[in-house]
Amino acid sequence: MKYDFLIVGAGLFGATFAYEAKKKGYKCLVIDRRNHIAGNIYTCERQGIQVHEYGAHIFHTNNKYVWDYVNQFANFNHFRNSPVAIYEDEVYNLPFNMNTFNKMWGVITPEEAKQKISKQIIEYGVNEPQNLEEQAISLVGIDIYQKLIKGYTEKQWGCKTTELPPFIIKRLPVRFTYDNNYFNDTYQGIPIGGYTQIIEKMLEGTDIELNVDYFNERDYYDTLADKIIFTGMIDEYYNYCYGELEYRSLNFEHEVHDKINYQGNAVVNYTESTVPYTRIIEHKHFDYGKQEKTIITKEYPSKWQQGDEPFYPINNESNNQIYEKYKLLAKKESNVIYGGRLASYKYYDMDDIIIEALKCSQKNL
Repeated sequence: MKYDFLIVGAGLFGATFAYEAKKKGYKCLVIDRRNHIAGNIYTCERQGIQVHEYGAHIFHTNNKYVWDYVNQFANFNHFRNSPVAIYEDEVYNLPFNMNTFNKMWGVITPEEAKQKISKQIIEYGVNEPQNLEEQAISLVGIDIYQKLIKGYTEKQWGCKTTELPPFIIKRLPVRFTYDNNYFNDTYQGIPIGGYTQIIEKMLEGTDIELNVDYFNERDYYDTLADKIIFTGMIDEYYNYCYGELEYRSLNFEHEVHDKINYQGNAVVNYTESTVPYTRIIEHKHFDYGKQEKTIITKEYPSKWQQGDEPFYPINNESNNQIYEKYKLLAKKESNVIYGGRLASYKYYDMDDIIIEALKCSQKNL
């Protein structure tokens, strides 16, 4: 064998494993079907602006070890995610906090806000929510649901909230403080110069092949290494023998505008169902940029089909049952190791991906 490990996927999981393997003297080959490394955290510079090609990625964690680990590869700024939501001609702060409640109802104190929400929940009178709509109203009341949850969620998932299971939003972030910081994590920021440099440094000295579809040349690549780290879709690995797992996909429209400031914030959500996109990202605000031009990205959720990029697993009961069947097959493999969101059929934040990759490397190196 030419390599110790064939790593299918040059995203954060695969790159972290490759970095740890290289430190211990193992030789890896990393392949990816895209024409670039870094997976969905890929950023590239345009007009002097680091553009998040696959949607906004804000690194946040409470784990100091992970924070120190990722800071080996880049210097991070102190960006805090403070999105706003637009419903018709109204602008609201997210997550739901006292600024949101003041704009919604004119309340000033936390006690007033709690009373308003409690009154709406009691009037709604659903004790055992049977769908997402009932779950949401039972948590935050009818006003917030109608303006800030319903339309956005239906666009995101491609169906009515009454058709979605309640577990999708077991809880909603509600803060009775005037704090617009979306995440509560101790460590937050975005790498100065973008995310791609992190993966470049992780993969330095490792062989990489891009524009490679593993499944088109599987027999060849399987002969190159003792073991395989597979970060793609687990159902595709087994040729969908138990059926396809469902995902939601995203389409991105990037636009260059000849102005310094397009929307005044990095992330603006559009919660009306009549607006086809869920949010607009203005990338320069991630880096506090002052360039003469600006670049925005509109995100359009879409139904996933084979050939599309899968972004969000639809973890309902039927899909989870199918995944468990694939998981049983995976456990029987002696030379294949599965990792990452697609192989695990689970949405991970970036810090979670690093933790899982480090655990995987400790177990297998």
